[in-house]
Amino acid sequence: MTDPVHRPEQAAVRGLLRAVDEALDGPVPREWKEAVAAVPRHRFLPDRIWLENNEGGYGPCDLPTDHQRWFEAAYADAPVITQVNDGQAPADPADAWPSASAPSIVVRMLRDLDVRPGMNVLEIGTGTGWNAALLAHRLGPRHVTSVEIDSDVSEQAWASLNATGLDVDLICGDGSLGWPHRSPYERIISTCSVRRVPWAWIEQTRPGGIILTPWDNPLLCWGLLKLTVERDRAQGRFSPHSAFMLMRNQRHDLRIFRDVVRDDHVPKESATTLPPWNITGDHWEARFALGLRLGDVWTAWEDEPDVDGVAARLWIATTDARSWAAVDHDGEQHDHFTVWQHGPRRLWDEIEAAHHWWEQHDRPTPDRFGLTVTENSQWAWLDRPTCPARALDHKESR
Repeated sequence: MTDPVHRPEQAAVRGLLRAVDEALDGPVPREWKEAVAAVPRHRFLPDRIWLENNEGGYGPCDLPTDHQRWFEAAYADAPVITQVNDGQAPADPADAWPSASAPSIVVRMLRDLDVRPGMNVLEIGTGTGWNAALLAHRLGPRHVTSVEIDSDVSEQAWASLNATGLDVDLICGDGSLGWPHRSPYERIISTCSVRRVPWAWIEQTRPGGIILTPWDNPLLCWGLLKLTVERDRAQGRFSPHSAFMLMRNQRHDLRIFRDVVRDDHVPKESATTLPPWNITGDHWEARFALGLRLGDVWTAWEDEPDVDGVAARLWIATTDARSWAAVDHDGEQHDHFTVWQHGPRRLWDEIEAAHHWWEQHDRPTPDRFGLTVTENSQWAWLDRPTCPARALDHKESR
């Protein structure tokens, strides 16, 4: 007979699984339904989480004082912020990243990882520990190793995993190095995004094994990459799902006016008919393609800059902060925009060329792109590995 104490929890799990069913392109596989039911998500969240407020930012929600709202957030198919700005409250809401991914994304990745009982799996980025717990329920004892770089986060995850009795080997360390002591692995799954796939992951995966990781590019953090490991390389395709926090040792903390634009810069003026919003905002597929094509280019949008006759400005810069461009919209014309460019690269010219390339190739979506990784290099391709997607007239900044 059902214990009445657990009825709210069971009802919440059933509601969550229905929501995940709707979000996926097919029903939740039976084995993962069983795992989600056996490993309740709320047991892996801290007493304080951060939820959106009515002011465009985030505010704390504490279990002891706001139990109902906290519990509802735990079983919504939505990400939950358990830590903001790597442990510091953000001054800007844009600096807040979810620490607990939406359950539909978690289940999608676990389904795509294609694991079976007895496989050895390495997880990069333990986070709350819920993902590792689901894997441990599916694979059995001593088959899941998880690496977390943040000591406070790893302690919280260890406590949650220990309370459930699930056997996960949890290490506090740099996930980009993998964990060679338990290798080789049949599967590696990352819960943080990368701009370059660490070669250590490939070295620690059996030939024929799979690496699944979220993808990030300075132009757009979006997409999943699924690689199959071969003896001297790994190769696979992207899919258009999810955005995850970037691996800490691959981040660039850049600001336009602090790091890039200087008073003594004298930019070259030109004009364009390509609207700046066509390569930013909700144009996800164009931005994904341009990000792969250009590699080390990022953008920042500025509304109402303090410039006469300019209603909005799109900034473009390289991650080495040596080149930049700005595209101005006067608020009225929609077929003519002023362009300013400075540095050794003409970034807006590159953007226009890359956008033209994308249109010439029938506006390819992320699933038409793939990536090949070798020990010394990695390159994106379109449709097949012999068709590089990267522009060949410049090198990526390191």
